[in-house]
Amino acid sequence: MERGKMAEAESLETAAEHERILREIESTDTACIGPTLRSVYDGEEHGRFMEKLETRIRNHDREIEKMCNFHYQGFVDSITELLKVRGEAQKLKNQVTDTNRKLQHEGKELVIAMEELKQCRLQQRNISATVDKLMLCLPVLEMYSKLRDQMKTKRHYPALKTLEHLEHTYLPQVSHYRFCKVMVDNIPKLREEIKDVSMSDLKDFLESIRKHSDKIGETAMKQAQQQRNLDNIVLQQPRIGSRRKSKKDVYTIFDTEIESTSPKSEQDSGILDVEDEEDDEEVPGAQDLVDFSPVYRCLHIYSVLGARETFENYYRKQRRKQARLVLQPPSNMHETLDGYRKYFNQIVGFFVVEDHILHTTQGLVNRAYIDELWEMALSKTIAALRTHSSYCSDPNLVLDLKNLIVLFADTLQVYGFPVNQLFDMLLEIRDQYSETLLKKWAGIFRNILDSDNYSPIPVTSEDMYKKVVGQFPFQDTELEKQPFPKKFPFSEFVPKVYNQIKEFIYACLKFSEDLHLSSTEVDDMIRKSTNLLLTRTLSNSLQNVIKRKNIGLTELVQIIINTTHLEKSCKYLEEFITNITNVLPETVHTTKLYGTTTFKDARHAAEEEIYTNLNQKIDQFLQLADYDWMTGDLGNKASDYLVDLIAFLRSTFAVFTHLPGKVAQTACMSACKHLATSLMQLLLEAEVRQLTLGALQQFNLDVRECEQFARSGPVPGFQEDTLQLAFIDLRQLLDLFIQWDWSTYLADYGQPNCKYLRVNPVTALTLLEKMRDTSRKNNMFAQFRKNERDKQKLIDTVAKQLRGLISSHHS
Repeated sequence: MERGKMAEAESLETAAEHERILREIESTDTACIGPTLRSVYDGEEHGRFMEKLETRIRNHDREIEKMCNFHYQGFVDSITELLKVRGEAQKLKNQVTDTNRKLQHEGKELVIAMEELKQCRLQQRNISATVDKLMLCLPVLEMYSKLRDQMKTKRHYPALKTLEHLEHTYLPQVSHYRFCKVMVDNIPKLREEIKDVSMSDLKDFLESIRKHSDKIGETAMKQAQQQRNLDNIVLQQPRIGSRRKSKKDVYTIFDTEIESTSPKSEQDSGILDVEDEEDDEEVPGAQDLVDFSPVYRCLHIYSVLGARETFENYYRKQRRKQARLVLQPPSNMHETLDGYRKYFNQIVGFFVVEDHILHTTQGLVNRAYIDELWEMALSKTIAALRTHSSYCSDPNLVLDLKNLIVLFADTLQVYGFPVNQLFDMLLEIRDQYSETLLKKWAGIFRNILDSDNYSPIPVTSEDMYKKVVGQFPFQDTELEKQPFPKKFPFSEFVPKVYNQIKEFIYACLKFSEDLHLSSTEVDDMIRKSTNLLLTRTLSNSLQNVIKRKNIGLTELVQIIINTTHLEKSCKYLEEFITNITNVLPETVHTTKLYGTTTFKDARHAAEEEIYTNLNQKIDQFLQLADYDWMTGDLGNKASDYLVDLIAFLRSTFAVFTHLPGKVAQTACMSACKHLATSLMQLLLEAEVRQLTLGALQQFNLDVRECEQFARSGPVPGFQEDTLQLAFIDLRQLLDLFIQWDWSTYLADYGQPNCKYLRVNPVTALTLLEKMRDTSRKNNMFAQFRKNERDKQKLIDTVAKQLRGLISSHHS
């Protein structure tokens, strides 16, 4: 029952659902019935739904049929009307077709004309549009053509400006055209091309500058030389004021000034040709030789392109490289002045260019960069000059080098570069210059001394006398009163040496010029150098002459006389230096000349050499001595060798008349002492083992000849018997043996007033032994004679007593 009720309820619900679906289908657009139908098929009663659907369709068909039956007569009437209209319409169509055919036939020419007019109108419109577009494109094409022409003629900076106008002004107006796109795409390439070409011009400029730096520097140094000459002329004339040429003055000389904001020229000329200028014409300004337009153009181009920093770094890097090349001196620079000049010209040319770039551009180079380059250049230049100048042995080359360095420093100082270190280095070169001068003057002095005849200068006329007096400060009233011919006391090397000393002083003064030294510093430099000349160079030259093996006594005597007069002339050399330096000798710290000491030392050396030479001559004569120590004959005259020796001494001392008295007296006393000592050695030498009384008598005659020479006063100034004292040892020894006065000797020995005070017991014993040996040999067969035996005993007794004296003396 319940199941039947439930089935019936479900059937009612399904029927209601199907009804709803049918109403929805009838009222819904056919495109949206999909979900509705899906709900039917999702259920299990779609068979029943189909039945209901078929039933509903049949119901609608019956309603349609009823409606058609109701309206059928009206439909038939309408069809009838339509059939009538179709006939009329066909007629109308035929009439229209015929009319159209006639119209087409009649209007065919008009259509053709209208078509032609249409084409003309279209062409006219196209032409007008083309003209308008061409008017927009023509300026672009003109600017592009102008750009190519400018690049072809290497007017790169204007080309860059044209390119800027083309890119920002003209191309945006016609940017939709393909050729404009090509131009736009080509613009970066054109910029790079301009950059590359302008950089190529800059490289050519840098290479040209490097090759022509020496010409630029030479011109700048000529300008500085001209200005210095002009300043010297002004200084020599009365003036209100004078000044050194400033850097501003240098720039005003230039005929054209290059502005720092725009290119000067469109042509890259680099270095201008000035080789054909005459020497007497005005020297052009250094910057007149250079066309800086490539630098300016390249700077402006890179600035416009936003690559200024890249350009500045490249320029500075390349110039640093060139600076290092310029500062590298050639290996043979020291050989000639031209080597130094070319080196300086290149450095000056380099910095003149950089200084001009500094003042005519805005920041391409700055003062710090210039100062850095100059510090490097200064250190390398000074090092190179120190090295190469040390090879210079010619003082003239060193002096020319100094003048060139001064001109180099003055030139760069005009451009604002500090040059104090160069002048400090010149003080170092000054010492080297002094050394080269000393070497040169050593040769001059050597030639003077070697070529001198060491004879007093003879003069035969007043003119010759004045000429000598003009060369050397000499005054002697007695000599002036003497008639011609007469002689000066000194030889020719005195005025020659004196004048060469003055020439040396002049040479030292030349080096001190333009070094910005005070008068006191110049005076001190000259005096120190002159002292070196006197104490070292001239002194060594005189010493070498004095020490020569073949020097004669006459030459030595003349050297003493000459040095005496040169010593007296030292005060005139002091005055000479004072006159040229205007520094009084009384000034504090003024160096004194050591000439007096130099000539005194040379004179003393000559005196010693005279003494040595005399002694050597005496020794040569004594080598001729040929004593027969065993002779028994008693001679009656002095030995021939000794007579010749005394004659030589007399003639020699006669030459000493012009020497200072003490020198002649010392020489004479030295010779006599040496002669006495040599004779004593000759008597006592070991080779003479035996001697007789006869030989001793002959030796005594020779000593008496010497004593006679001493008494004759060969040199004035000795007191009585002073010169004889040189032979007193020999005299007392000989008297002791010849007189055989042993009792007196032995009795008075040791007393202050002893007769034989100068006889040494050792000397007496040595000589006695030689006589005893002789006595023994001669009396070996007569030893039984009483007198001989007594004499032999006496000799033995005396010898024994002498030995006792010697022993007691030593104890």
